[in-house]
Amino acid sequence: MTSVCWFRTDLRVLDQPALAAAAAQGPAIGLFIASPAQWRSHHDAAIKIDFWLRAVQSLRIELERLNIPLKILVVDQWAEVPSALLAFCQQHDVQNVHCNREQGVNERRRDRASYRLLAEHNISLLGHQGGTLLVPGSVKTGADAYYRVFTPFSKACREKLRTAPYQLTALPKKQTSKGLPSSDALPPELKPLLAVTKKSLQDAWPATTEAAHARLELFAQTRMAQYQPDRDFPAIPGTSVLSPYLAAGLISAGQCLHVAMHLNKGESDTGQRGIVVWINELLWREFYQHLMHGYPTLSMHQPMRPETNAVVWRKAPEDFKAWSQARTGVPIVDAAMRQLLATGWMHNRLRMVVAMYLSKNLLLDWRLGETFFMQHLIDGELAANNGGWQWSASTGADSAPYFRVFNPISQSEKFDAEGRFIKHWLPELASLSAKEIHDPSTAARRALNYPEQIVDLRSSRVRAIEAFKGLR
Repeated sequence: MTSVCWFRTDLRVLDQPALAAAAAQGPAIGLFIASPAQWRSHHDAAIKIDFWLRAVQSLRIELERLNIPLKILVVDQWAEVPSALLAFCQQHDVQNVHCNREQGVNERRRDRASYRLLAEHNISLLGHQGGTLLVPGSVKTGADAYYRVFTPFSKACREKLRTAPYQLTALPKKQTSKGLPSSDALPPELKPLLAVTKKSLQDAWPATTEAAHARLELFAQTRMAQYQPDRDFPAIPGTSVLSPYLAAGLISAGQCLHVAMHLNKGESDTGQRGIVVWINELLWREFYQHLMHGYPTLSMHQPMRPETNAVVWRKAPEDFKAWSQARTGVPIVDAAMRQLLATGWMHNRLRMVVAMYLSKNLLLDWRLGETFFMQHLIDGELAANNGGWQWSASTGADSAPYFRVFNPISQSEKFDAEGRFIKHWLPELASLSAKEIHDPSTAARRALNYPEQIVDLRSSRVRAIEAFKGLR
């Protein structure tokens, strides 16, 4: 009986429930289905697709050490997946397909269609929990509803994990390769998708599980204990920078949790403050995954708070263009956007700053920013990206109240006091003093060819509050 592990956003062999289940039924074959047109329709960034494809090549090497071949299929759209999967199973005499469940509505539709078609031919498609710490739908309020506020959700998660700790899935045993097909090289039609990312960026983001665990180990040993005070300062390496690896599944949230709790003597809510706060960030990721499962309309660009559909967003394409091209005239916003455009990644504090600037000060539809981020982020993940944008725009679960509008100048002065981050990404402002760099004078802007602010921060804040105030 041949089984398949269908890899998606879980490109690893350790703590991989679907792979372990397939190998237990063995012999097992790995399968990755590329769908370039679907990726484009989901606005997946070129740098993210490059990262995925390099990760698939690394996965092939890891699987071959276990004598598990990796096959690669290419279809344009997910609508073609069920028939392609069936043909593959029939070709290789496969009786069972194992996969880890995904939460997006299109992902779930793809899987349901695959399940139905395979079942018609007596082939099983079996889903496993491999992308979250707890099964989505298993953490609910006393009224059997999904939590919409993070703090009680996180408390409920901690209690569940305390009574039933997360169990890592063991590495499958090496299997005999007798009678199994050979692994596939990356198909020629996918290779152009690797050519669009500079070699320097590929080197900055090595797409291997070894790199993921090395980053986790370095963070755990040198920075995790200091995470709480350091995480908001973009000029210092205070965060783990593991998000691309979590998004592609090169490392699991469970593996991260185990390392953190080991360092914290088995505690998730007491002990070293920095570790507790980092665990909280893992639970924020969990929160958004559970919401995506419970509220499928979030996958369709709908707000969690339906009354916010009545917000009259401005139609100001030139302002959006200035924001997207790092020409707002607000140094911290422009520096953050340059970081994103250059590296495919942005510091989390700055994601909130630039998102709130777009949705509040510019009063532009948050969905414009959500899409733009997905088009450029190496760690673009539907649930986390949607959750973050809706938090900033005051349209989501447990979002910032509409009257809370970050002042980007104040944020800059607080979290980049010396202007180190700004000077790195806006070198044209490097000659300014630490005091002036956050909001240069008109004379300095002219001399340094740096634009004036495209909106007045004070009046635009009032405008945003008025736009939200009457909603019910």
